[in-house]
Amino acid sequence: MIRYLCPLALVLAPVAALAQTNQASVEARLQRVEDELAIRRILIDYAGFLDGRDYAAYANLFTPDGEWTNQAGGRKGRDEIRAMLESVMGPAGTPNAANYHLISNPRIDLDGDRATATSRYLFVMRGPEGQPTPSLAGIYTDEFVRLNGEWKIARRVANDIMPTPEEWRNTMAQRQPSR
Repeated sequence: MIRYLCPLALVLAPVAALAQTNQASVEARLQRVEDELAIRRILIDYAGFLDGRDYAAYANLFTPDGEWTNQAGGRKGRDEIRAMLESVMGPAGTPNAANYHLISNPRIDLDGDRATATSRYLFVMRGPEGQPTPSLAGIYTDEFVRLNGEWKIARRVANDIMPTPEEWRNTMAQRQPSR
């Protein structure tokens, strides 16, 4: 009996090892998919919270010391980010029928508890006759970290492409009511 068990064990050992490797591989692949989906959800929620004027939820997408920056400058920490939104977009919780954001073409690269992503954005504003008018387009470059089991934005860079930052400032200055 033992004479047959030794060869059988030699045959089955690699099969058992392969099964364990495949299980670990499946679990690792599943974790990567879950991580990527969680980051994609942040990208979607970012636009939704911004357009819905839910600045607290928006700021909570960032780490406590997270950064938001563009060519005009930056903000660090949830409180500064929330204050920036209030000054640029108006008071939190107010109804918004003036504009919305589209996020597209996300590319996410995972590395353990860190990730980077790029995506495109399009800011659409209400035109003179009420029609949606594409107003600002660019690329977000993001750094994410897993913090207490949740993905958060550690740093977001908004790189406006069309119009240029100077053209955008002029456009927004023309839209501001006289003070």
